[in-house]
Order: sequence, then structure tokens, then C-alpha cells
Amino acid sequence: MSEDAPILLARENGIARITLNRPQAGNAIDLPLARALWDAANEVDEDNSIRVVTLTGAGKLFCGGGDVGAFANAGERFSTLLKELTGYVHSAIARFARMNKPMVTIINGPAAGAGFNLSLMGDIAIAAQSAHFTTAYTGIGLTPDGGATWLLPRLVGLRRAQEIILLNKRVSATEAAEIGMITKAVPDETLAEEAEAIAVKLANGATRALGRTRNLLNAGFETALETQLELEARSIAASGRGPEGREGVAAFLAKRKPNFRAQ
Repeated sequence: MSEDAPILLARENGIARITLNRPQAGNAIDLPLARALWDAANEVDEDNSIRVVTLTGAGKLFCGGGDVGAFANAGERFSTLLKELTGYVHSAIARFARMNKPMVTIINGPAAGAGFNLSLMGDIAIAAQSAHFTTAYTGIGLTPDGGATWLLPRLVGLRRAQEIILLNKRVSATEAAEIGMITKAVPDETLAEEAEAIAVKLANGATRALGRTRNLLNAGFETALETQLELEARSIAASGRGPEGREGVAAFLAKRKPNFRAQ
């Protein structure tokens, strides 16, 4: 993959590393980047050798949202462009959300608009303390996309989500961690090291069980208790009959560390 491609995708030791790669434009999302993100989401979803996916941005920003310059240049095609962009980005987000492997978002700098939503979608979302978050949409006369109105209320509650979106409130990384928007904020200089440790831990984990667990957590907001209990029963049974479950139980009884990578 070319170093000037809008999305970089690297695979190493079971970890797929996706980087938004328009640093000169704050990683703003234009059509080429949106298409490339969709392609990357499909690739990592289909590749069974990948055990965990990370997403970050090149340069000083995580992602500044949609490319507002492209919006202005679209003229009468503005609404058509928005439909094209959201089509690709929403499809990518859906793939990331439903894939059977965990995702870590590494928020290296400010995240706004669609970048705000991408930054929060990790099962683990870790941010540099210098990062901040802004939905931005109402500031330019638009409404949220990228799942903001679905995800944010689930993370922080409806009242806080209303404040953040309607008032276009800037949220610091520290506050984001305090209110549950992200997992944690860390010093800028340790972000890469701490994110790598998390990715490696997940890559060494029981990938199938982790995938089933993230699906259960997502389903829990939509299902009745009895339905969720049945989903849990079926999921744990499937895990128990699989190689990860057998290895985990055997390792526990033998008082050794399980080797899930070999399963």
C-alpha cells in the first residue's frame, strides 16, 4: 500500500493497524478516504488471521470530520456528496461494529464530526490527554451522522449527549474519560506504548469469545432480559464446545497460561 494512500493498513502478529492518512488535511474525510475506509473495514472483517484491529490518525489530529472544503466545492451536488460519503462511512462503521474481533481506537489528537464517532467506536478507546472531542455538526448547520445519535447516548446518557451535540460542546480527553465517552486518557508521550499493550493483550486473547462478547454487549441495549439470557446461554455453549473454551479450561486446571493463539 502506497504511503500516500488515504488509508494505511498494516498487519503484524495478528494485529491490523488502520491509519487515517491525510495529515495535511487533518485526516478530513473526502470520498477517496471514505471508500478506502470501507475497503479496509471489509478486509479486516474477512481476514481470519487478524485477532484485533486498531484505528488511529496520522499527524496531529485523529480526524477533523468531513472535508468541508469538498462540501463547499460540491455546489448543487452537496447533498449528493453527503449521501455518497455517509454511504461509505456508515458501511465501514457497521463492518467494524459487527466483526467478530475487538477494536481499539487510538485517539492521537482532536476528533470532530465523523472523526468524533470513529474515535468512540472502539471496544477500548484510549486518548492522548491533549486530544479533545467535538461533534461539530450544528456549528455548520448540519445534523449528526456516523452513528453519533445511537452511540453517544449509550455511552454517556441522553442528557449529556444532548448537551454535547446540541451545544456543540468541546469535551477534553480527561472529561471524556470521566463521563465514560472513552476508556481512558493517558499522557501523550505514553499513548503509543499503552495502546500497543492493550492491542497485544487482546491479540493474545480468545478472539472468538471476545467477538461473541462484543456482539452480546451490543445486543443488550436492544433485547429483553429473557432474550439476552438465551443469547448468552447459546454463546457460552458455543464457546465451550470450541477450541478456545477447551484450552481455557485445561489451562486453568493445569495452572498455566492459556495459549489461545494456537487454537
